[in-house]
Amino acid sequence: MMLAAVALARREMIKFWREKARVAGFAAAPLLFWFVVSAGFNDFARFYGGSIALALMFSAVFSNMTLIDDRREGFLAGVMVTPAPRSAIVLGKVGGSAMLAWLQSLVFLFFLPMTGLVPGFFGVLGSLAVLALISLLFTLVGFLCAWKMPSTQAFHGVVNMLLMPMWMLSGSLFRFGEAHPWMQLAMRLNPMTYAISLLNSCLGIEAPFTAGLSVVVLFVWTLTLSGIAVVWVGKSEHAAA
Repeated sequence: MMLAAVALARREMIKFWREKARVAGFAAAPLLFWFVVSAGFNDFARFYGGSIALALMFSAVFSNMTLIDDRREGFLAGVMVTPAPRSAIVLGKVGGSAMLAWLQSLVFLFFLPMTGLVPGFFGVLGSLAVLALISLLFTLVGFLCAWKMPSTQAFHGVVNMLLMPMWMLSGSLFRFGEAHPWMQLAMRLNPMTYAISLLNSCLGIEAPFTAGLSVVVLFVWTLTLSGIAVVWVGKSEHAAA
């Protein structure tokens, strides 16, 4: 199982690093957004966590577009007929894409001194762990979307419609306590809200939820989406048979 998962993950990383424009694009746009908006508000700390999450979220989700290409080119069909467990396919594809998204998000940490935040060693270590969890969660979101989409155009449309509201309702643009009660309800249902809250806690920024609650919510979402992904891959195998 692990051999198949590692092989698929390695393939994802090789394909990604060969596309230089793709590497720069996922990190550059959120970085520019953070700098311009933060300079406009003269507060480089307020939007820092949200901007990292934005870069991570889009990189994690859009890395799964390769799944559509693999299906069109016949590579996915070849993988599906191997004796490798279905969980290994999910682990390999998701693991490789999640690792790439996590590595890209680390670019933002070089700009931490500009924010005036001093999270300390354990704060930075916690932030790295939180970013890894977020990357895994949203890579699974991208995997599930790509598994069902017939084309990259459809994937783009569905993902953009899903991701931007999730990010805007996460506390990245406005604080949870400042929102209308109906908006707060929507934010409570959004897993990204807990991701931003947990990341801000590690960075030393005021957070609306406790770290324990945020960790539990994110783990539940991640495990649920992982289970769905394995079931969907298994169903596709039976359908092909």
